[in-house]
Amino acid sequence: MPKDLRPQTLRLKRGDIRVRTRGDLTAVVWKDKRDVCLLTNIHDPPTEGNYCDEQGNTIKPAIVAVYNRHMGHVDNTDRMANSYTASHRTWKWTKKLFFHLLDLAIVNSYVLLSSCGGKKISHRDFRLTLVREMLAWSGYEPRPSKPVGRPAQTSTNIRRLDTRHNKHWPNHSNTQRRCRVCSARGVTRSIKSICVQCDVALCVDRNCFMDYYTKDKL
Repeated sequence: MPKDLRPQTLRLKRGDIRVRTRGDLTAVVWKDKRDVCLLTNIHDPPTEGNYCDEQGNTIKPAIVAVYNRHMGHVDNTDRMANSYTASHRTWKWTKKLFFHLLDLAIVNSYVLLSSCGGKKISHRDFRLTLVREMLAWSGYEPRPSKPVGRPAQTSTNIRRLDTRHNKHWPNHSNTQRRCRVCSARGVTRSIKSICVQCDVALCVDRNCFMDYYTKDKL
């Protein structure tokens, strides 16, 4: 929009129209209850002035009437996306953009579901169902399939090496204990770090923790 048509620089009365043109582009500012700014390349520029009827009601320019006639679905989509938005005022613009696109994706999926027919569901119930499904799948872990063919090698039969379903995380202990890997290698070393899952003392700074769960021979 041109700088001289910014709402901060204009003091328009209700019904006033200001127009600027350049080439096939037309910039229009129309004062209704608030300033309405539009930019078009398919409409003829209206004449500047004040457009009000005898009762003082504003007369819509043709460009505003066409916009209201054809942009209803866009306004409806914005209303639906902003009804249950997850955006927050204090977030960075990147996070706001991400959650805005997420809201639009949810609205689009709801529109697609509604167009498929079947039982109708409200936008609110659709979002609640979506949240329940996502929470249900977040805690899902596939069951291990039965082994087929020859038995696995000796290294894969050791329980501590099977990390698919075990949550091995280091943690601090109040008492000192001897490292399991260092003891197997003939080194005496007392530490205060253990595995939360196995309750085994393991060094973290010497890669003993990683070696214990990845190597067959310590």
